Amino acid sequence: MAESLILPSEDESVQATNDDATSSKKYAVDQGYWKDDYVQFFCRSAEKRTPEICRGYYARVLSIQKLLVKFLKLTSCDCHVINLGAGFDSTYWTMRDRGLTPRTYIDIDFPEVNKKKCQIIKKRKQLLEPLSKDSSHSATPTEISSTELHSAHYHVLSCDLRKVGELSKKLLDLGFDTNTPTFILSECVLVYMSSESSNPIIEWAGKTFSTAIWINYEPILPDDRFGRTMLSNLKYRGCALLGIDSCPDLTSQRQRFLNYGWSHSWALDMCQVYSLLPRDDVARIERLDFLDEKELLTQLLQHYTLSCGFKDTKGIGLERVSLEDKTL
Repeated sequence: MAESLILPSEDESVQATNDDATSSKKYAVDQGYWKDDYVQFFCRSAEKRTPEICRGYYARVLSIQKLLVKFLKLTSCDCHVINLGAGFDSTYWTMRDRGLTPRTYIDIDFPEVNKKKCQIIKKRKQLLEPLSKDSSHSATPTEISSTELHSAHYHVLSCDLRKVGELSKKLLDLGFDTNTPTFILSECVLVYMSSESSNPIIEWAGKTFSTAIWINYEPILPDDRFGRTMLSNLKYRGCALLGIDSCPDLTSQRQRFLNYGWSHSWALDMCQVYSLLPRDDVARIERLDFLDEKELLTQLLQHYTLSCGFKDTKGIGLERVSLEDKTL
């Protein structure tokens, strides 16, 4: 990707989904679905979203944060976090505010996306000052180029994930320790890639990291009426889901990790995930917006999955990084 400044239209369309996701998150945060003091800096204004969309994002964000918090506490933050296709995600800052700063947190995306993210971070003291404070206690100053950022704990890396060798080299150049427990996150990333491109990444990570957990969020069930409509709408926007046919359901989502070097795996649809979130908080957010058709929300949640693969060579207890207990 670095060899050309002109991206294929499909890549541009996929990158544009970052703006849509950021806007959706900001709208939901503005309505009080969850707390994020930093998403506002990555999105000036947010278009109104339906209650179904807001609740879908709530389930997505809260479940992933819950799993990440469990992992950070389990490892006492002596760990790595890698966010593949991170876009304008602000999780590093929200975790830092909770006193949960990992040894290394890496957001990875296309250079074109990262260029905008680096510009925003550079201009906003609310984003830049925490990184500078971290670096003041380290030999690593905060360095920002046009498409990458490096500080004591937080990094923005530019990489085409379809090139596994490039990703591996970038991490090695950072001095990345593959024996340190690692949390990998991908949200609607693998599904935009063909299985010929995504499977090598899963296999590379499964072979490279001795103790790691991978959390993946993406759509499933393309063959029913709702699924066909979903695919048609995305195709109209130029976003073909190249990987959905190879992993169309929960069984294949689980098996993919087991096929490529991961010892354990689980997968839930987002309806199941929603039922595992804290009931008092769910009751709170359900009072924020009146939901006329609950069936539509159910269909939406059933067509997305949160899946996981993990390997625990060190025996640190990664099986406890789950959604089973209903506390945040």
